Amino acid sequence: MKLYSESLARFQGGSPYIYPLYGLGELPQAFARLSAVYGGTYMLNKPECKVEFDMEGKVCGVTSEGETAKCKKVVCDPSYLANKVRKIGKVARAIAIMSHPIPNANDSHSIQIILPQKQLGRKSDMYVFCCSYTHNVAPKGKFIAFVSAEAETDNPQSELKPGIDLLGPVDELFFDMYDRYEPVNEPSLDNCFVSSSYDATTHFETTVTDVLNMYTLITGKTVDLSVDLSAASAAEDY
Repeated sequence: MKLYSESLARFQGGSPYIYPLYGLGELPQAFARLSAVYGGTYMLNKPECKVEFDMEGKVCGVTSEGETAKCKKVVCDPSYLANKVRKIGKVARAIAIMSHPIPNANDSHSIQIILPQKQLGRKSDMYVFCCSYTHNVAPKGKFIAFVSAEAETDNPQSELKPGIDLLGPVDELFFDMYDRYEPVNEPSLDNCFVSSSYDATTHFETTVTDVLNMYTLITGKTVDLSVDLSAASAAEDY
């Protein structure tokens, strides 16, 4: 609670959280700035990045547009190393643009709903997430909702119907399906650390777990998020 209260003054808007304001955009920006503080270099808008390996099969760099950035380790998502991952499933997703909040939810501008698999007669849960113009992700008066689930058929329209039915009238609706992958390589041999694809969940629990596991795999340490708030406060006084 003390960490929360001391963080309140850092950001405008009465909340210390940078998400979901501006969608996910603030999260990479925050860590880009943190990386720069510790000497990180960002090369933006680099197309067709190719991971390079030495004679021993260890990663040694990444090449794009004739330039190679040398490195000892690579951290990436499955799209960069297709030969080091395997397909483990598909996600069905619907994106809805609406002019109202989700009905029967106290007019909430931000909401998460999880529909249990047994309730739906499915093998996995379904996830509904909604945010609005108050989070700077849509024009004034508009709401954005996502419905997602692990694909169990090839028809996302009918498969996602239970979640879509909760949304009420929809201005526009888009459907999408994408494959999910997980790494099969041995990082100790090639120094490639590959994340798993995003799954159907909308609360990022599985993503955070994956990132924490990758951190330990890369550094050999467990993430320590403890903060000495009294020392931080004292430093500000000088």
